[in-house]
Amino acid sequence: MLNFTRRTTIAAGAAALMIAAAPNAEAQSVEDIYSGQTLTILIGHPPGGSYDLYAQLAAAYFGDFVPGNPNVIVQHMPGGGGRQGAAYFINNTQPDGLTVAILPDTLGHIELLSPDIAAWSAEDFRYVGRFANANAAFLVRAGAPATTIEEMRDTEIVVGCTGQGARSGQQPTAMRNVAGLKLRVICGYQGSAATELATLRGEVDMVTQNYASVFAAPEPVDSGEMIIVLQAGLQPDPNIPDVPLMQDVVEDEEAKEILRFISAASPVGRSMMVHPDTDEEIIAALRTAFEEMIHDPDFLAEAERRQALIDYMPGEEVEAIMQDIMSVSPELLEKAVSAMDDSDAEVVAQ
Repeated sequence: MLNFTRRTTIAAGAAALMIAAAPNAEAQSVEDIYSGQTLTILIGHPPGGSYDLYAQLAAAYFGDFVPGNPNVIVQHMPGGGGRQGAAYFINNTQPDGLTVAILPDTLGHIELLSPDIAAWSAEDFRYVGRFANANAAFLVRAGAPATTIEEMRDTEIVVGCTGQGARSGQQPTAMRNVAGLKLRVICGYQGSAATELATLRGEVDMVTQNYASVFAAPEPVDSGEMIIVLQAGLQPDPNIPDVPLMQDVVEDEEAKEILRFISAASPVGRSMMVHPDTDEEIIAALRTAFEEMIHDPDFLAEAERRQALIDYMPGEEVEAIMQDIMSVSPELLEKAVSAMDDSDAEVVAQ
């Protein structure tokens, strides 16, 4: 549990619509549902990157564990940082278990911070299981004017980001506003890879990106060209246990609470979800299949070959994390919005 201050919510009940079955019809078993069928994994991002990495891994193995052994394919629906795929999945797919999705961990934050662009209700999400957390790593180039958190309290460095409102801009901005680090944010780079390249070239001094991406391409860190100085999450990634969390570098309890909330989606990570209206028997079968897959030696060997982090969490626990995110108090939400406001970031054309 995340221990956020909770707000009271009143959920409106809805009567279930009962559809009568044909007189002699028998309910389909889960195996019947999937036998001879295709199971689609929808992601809201283009090929490449961590979403595609985990989707392709699951496509290769998941069908072996789902009852009925369906064929499994990946469907890409990029747009809006994953929002387009999320809206399509929630509103345009059937709750028959034949489509699952790996969508941004930040969908709950998007709904809270920008409800006008959220075409979903994150409180209703049903999760199958988590492949790995999505802690963000703050990487500073070795030749930057400041290369430690203490030095950044006195010396300004420049942080590259993809765009205003993106996590790569909001989290450094929060560290400036809440932790007092002298970080100047410049947005406009076309993706995390372009921002990392700009950092290595010395155009900017720092970049933030999903640690799973760093783990998959560790050369700049291994060579000493870049240094991981901070991570965003509720718990340290097991591979970088000594790198402090954002909330670890402040003393004030209110500041810690704000930074914990800003990092709260990280444990949702790269998780597989199923449509909220899916039958409970299907959800249970998919969760069992996911857990069996994630512990399968062949799957783990292939994940290691592809340099894919595996940090399993059951779907029920992921749902509990999302419920905690959505129960944030209005007061804390207001403070977090103010802390992450990167509207004053410089924007450069790339």
